[in-house]
Amino acid sequence: MNAEQRFWVALNMTAGIGPVRMRQLLERFGTAQQAWQAPAGALAACGLEQRTVNELLAQREALDLDATCAAIDQSGVQVITWNDEKYPAHLKTVDDSPPLLYLRGELKAADNWSVAVVGTRKATTYGREVTRELCDALVRAGVTIVSGLARGIDEVAHSTALAAGGRTLAVLGSGLDKVYPLENRLLAQRIAAQGALISDYPPGTAPDARNFPPRNRIISGLALAVIVVEAGERSGALITAQFAADQGREVMAVPGSILSHSSRGTNRLIRDGARPVLSADDVLEELSLRQITEKQSAQLELPVDGVERTMLSHLSREPLHVDDLSLLATLPVAQVSSALAMLELKGFVRQVGGMQFVLARELPALYEAGR
Repeated sequence: MNAEQRFWVALNMTAGIGPVRMRQLLERFGTAQQAWQAPAGALAACGLEQRTVNELLAQREALDLDATCAAIDQSGVQVITWNDEKYPAHLKTVDDSPPLLYLRGELKAADNWSVAVVGTRKATTYGREVTRELCDALVRAGVTIVSGLARGIDEVAHSTALAAGGRTLAVLGSGLDKVYPLENRLLAQRIAAQGALISDYPPGTAPDARNFPPRNRIISGLALAVIVVEAGERSGALITAQFAADQGREVMAVPGSILSHSSRGTNRLIRDGARPVLSADDVLEELSLRQITEKQSAQLELPVDGVERTMLSHLSREPLHVDDLSLLATLPVAQVSSALAMLELKGFVRQVGGMQFVLARELPALYEAGR
């Protein structure tokens, strides 16, 4: 890791420094190094509570940063921060995205087309079979599968993606050196070789029940949609679905028997508005993922057409109807629709139903500056 990343690690290992306070520190001091080395008065002046200031000062005295960073480097774990180009584009759009990720494996451009598949740890035969069928078909269509490496639906989702020769990302609720559950250690090694293991918890962090709900925001944040295959009324998968809804992601669920405890959560999601999934085709259609190969090729070209630039200048994360775009751009609807179709192929915009469009990822600085 580089010199600045070392201080991101130091702040990440300090209790009380999360996304909100990290932004405060960066806005006030400019770099993680300056924030880490700032005097107590300056830390308090930037808005940190005294308790957090005390935690940072104590960590500064206790942490052997050289040894800690050397151990991370020697373990083969990468460090990715908000400032790094490798930081996942979809996750970066989330309000409480983690300032720092620890990564074992590799993130690729193909992972922009990711779908999270999650569910109960106590999966039934039905749930396992549905997960295999869905994930196999999605992977063969070029979709990356994201899940949480837990027992049950998660491990089936990862294993199926690997067996189909595809990519899969696993988000841990512990340090990358503390894989949980222990029986999934071999699976974790295979994922790192054919995808990536991801965590925002420092190496050495043991699995703890309190860690898993927050990590679910990363699972949903990495993906275009969350599919809940099987979940009881109190399943952690429902937390992931709620994060997805809050983040503006698509929430989908596989219907099950009304007599099955394992399907009560998924059936309730559908009742409350989640898209029912009867096959992988439903997912591919809803997310416009049928031409991923063409999208990957098109994304090699940045939008240079003047109409495309105009569309990007008016779009945001809030849905906008094609008719409204036509009025804003003072262009014919047919011309606007054509430009949107090309931008969708390039991965810059996404249709969210009813001829409404949103930005699908962050714009390069060249286009952001012109907004």
